[in-house]
Amino acid sequence: MSGAARRRPLGVVTRGTTNPNRLRRVDNWIVSTCADRLLAASDPLVVDLGYGATPVTAVELRARLAAGVRRDVRLVGLEIDPARVAAAMPAADPPGLTFARGGFELAGLRPVLVRAFNVLRQYDEREVPGAWRTMTAALAPGGVLVEGTCDELGRLAGWLLIDAGGPRTLTLAAKLTTLGSPAELAERLPKALIHRNVPGEPVHDLIRALEGAWQAAAPYATFGPRQRWLRAVTHLRDSGWPVLDRPHRWRHGELTLPWPSVAPRT
Repeated sequence: MSGAARRRPLGVVTRGTTNPNRLRRVDNWIVSTCADRLLAASDPLVVDLGYGATPVTAVELRARLAAGVRRDVRLVGLEIDPARVAAAMPAADPPGLTFARGGFELAGLRPVLVRAFNVLRQYDEREVPGAWRTMTAALAPGGVLVEGTCDELGRLAGWLLIDAGGPRTLTLAAKLTTLGSPAELAERLPKALIHRNVPGEPVHDLIRALEGAWQAAAPYATFGPRQRWLRAVTHLRDSGWPVLDRPHRWRHGELTLPWPSVAPRT
């Protein structure tokens, strides 16, 4: 294989649609959950893989990490489409924010953290494990991948925390003031789970249990959607689901569970 072929980015060009603040929920979760990894890193390098037709969400992630974790964080936005890389260059602010051409191989970088959002959603489910392995193999020691999807405005989202050993947790998140039913979150499950929302699969059981807890918490709606959500998550935990984190995270409309509790049966 030629050197040029070896350097070819792995993956395909995705639709690239994005909006300002679309990824605010996952960004805030990253700031809270992954801060220790970045603080301990000698090189706090982060990759935003597949930032889309405009670099706005990469700019936002770097700003949130710099304000909430450490000022010297470096973020590299990677895209397969060279036209998107060229279009993003005016937003670059070396050494804090740069853009380059790359795919699942991460362009030879060794980041502490990778955010890959709304990328694998456009792939076949069978391609997901291989993409995970390729990305996690390129991470710095102890690094993690945050992979998931959200709706166009970022009101509904789901993501996985993945390390070299595979997925560790699933997080579902919603803007509570616009949430009609937790069942809406099924539309934004990560690619590895979205086709598993069928009877007999754990993630289907989770969505049904969360919807039941939400209905049981209906009397708390008079106190606002946040109180109803808190009660529903508490009910879910008390019914036996291994809910992680504490209410200070739940109040943001988040629900996090260990991967084994929702992993596909086959």
